[in-house]
Amino acid sequence: MTDPTSITELPAAPLHALEIWANPQAVATRVQKALGFALPVMGRSAANASITLMRFEPTVWLAEGDVSVLADTLGDDGALTGIGGGVVRFRIAGPGWRELLLEGGVFDTSAAALPVGATAATVIDHVGVRLHVESDDACVVYVPSSFAQSLHHFWDEALPLIGA
Repeated sequence: MTDPTSITELPAAPLHALEIWANPQAVATRVQKALGFALPVMGRSAANASITLMRFEPTVWLAEGDVSVLADTLGDDGALTGIGGGVVRFRIAGPGWRELLLEGGVFDTSAAALPVGATAATVIDHVGVRLHVESDDACVVYVPSSFAQSLHHFWDEALPLIGA
C-alpha cells in the first residue's frame, strides 16, 4: 500500500527576503563566492548545508536558514528582511501532493513543470502562496500566517477527494 498524502505544518524557520537592487552581476559573484553556489534562476532553488535560496521574483529570493554571511555580501546593493513571523510552512507529501495543490489552484503541477528544486508563486483558494518542490514526493508551501489555518482546513477537506 502506498503511503497516504499528508499535510504537516513545519516548525518556524529563519526566513528572509533577499532583495538585490543594484549591481546584480557583482552581487551574484560575491554570493557565489560566499555560499559556494550561484544565485538560482527564476523558478529554481539552490542550497548548501546551511541555507536554501529560492527565486520567486526577478530581484527577490526567499532565503531559508543561516543568512549571516549574506548581510556583508550584499553591501549597499541589496537587503535582507526577516519575514519568518509572517509565514507558515507546510509540507505536503505523498503520492497525491500534486493533485492536492490543484484543488483551488489553476496551474501546472506536473513533474515537467515543477521538477525537484523548482519554485513557484501562485494562488490556491484565493491565497497567494510560494511553492518549493523538495523531492519527487513532497512540496513545501509557504503561506501567509493570516491564511494558514483556513488553507490547512481547505486542504484537509479536499484530501479525501484526491484520487476519487
